[in-house]
Amino acid sequence: MSIETQTIEPDVSLAEPRDYFTLMKPRVMRLVVFTALVGMLLAPGPIDPVLGVIAIICIAIGAGASGALNMWYDADIDAVMSRTANRPIPGGSVSPTEALNFGMVLSILSVLTLGLLVNWVAGALLAFTIFFYAVIYTMWLKRSTPQNIVIGGAAGAFPPMIGWAVVSGSITLEGIVLFAIIFFWTPPHFWALALFKMRDYDDANVPMMPNVAGEASTRNQMLAYSVLLLPLSLAPAVMGFASPVYGAVAAVLSGIFLWRTWQVWADAGRDQTFSPARRLFLYSIFYLFAIFGALLAEALFTRFGGLFL
Repeated sequence: MSIETQTIEPDVSLAEPRDYFTLMKPRVMRLVVFTALVGMLLAPGPIDPVLGVIAIICIAIGAGASGALNMWYDADIDAVMSRTANRPIPGGSVSPTEALNFGMVLSILSVLTLGLLVNWVAGALLAFTIFFYAVIYTMWLKRSTPQNIVIGGAAGAFPPMIGWAVVSGSITLEGIVLFAIIFFWTPPHFWALALFKMRDYDDANVPMMPNVAGEASTRNQMLAYSVLLLPLSLAPAVMGFASPVYGAVAAVLSGIFLWRTWQVWADAGRDQTFSPARRLFLYSIFYLFAIFGALLAEALFTRFGGLFL
């Protein structure tokens, strides 16, 4: 099925500030800021409070820029999918040109500010993240391969690496481990959504794994990624930049994640209103915040715990 849309841009912008904020995908921004902050606080070394705040703002703006560029390019897809039809561009409140200009300005501003005021390793990582999400994922992978989420998930996994680089000025194995946790979490998370939103992706002609490879293959791959995620989630404790307490918390959270994925794998009731796939999707959101929340607690105790002892 092909998607044909005709956009007539108004002479006078109808956009309000909240429309531009929506373009930035604020829910995604929250996760990006949170995981980047965890990376910053976990990294060894002092953090200048002013530069730390500037770095977080730049990372947030960079994430928002990626979201705006994604909505600009995907306006035709968004218009035919139930969960995205009311976004600013298909809804008519923001024109494609406005969204493109907005995204480009935010991209340049965030990268240059982070590079000039903090360091260019972090700035380069932010630039690559924006490019990866807007070009590699949105413009290429999303419409061409059912592995779109697997490869494209790297874009969402970079923020803790950027946060680590803000403090350390380098790319380290610890930052890569934080990247890997999000990277291996992404396929089960998004494929769970795709399993109960298959019709939307089919209508939009987006080759998500369930639509192309089938539900059985998708479930097998989700289970495989969840099995690999469990030891990865324990790696911070094994490597020594998190404590055994974190390791115990991660083991429980990842065990539940694996169990819920197994329920999806074994599910025969795919037409239920509240299916195992939907439950896994909702738990996966909680899971990532909880894993990084536990790491944040570790980082805060390491940096500031002595003040209260």
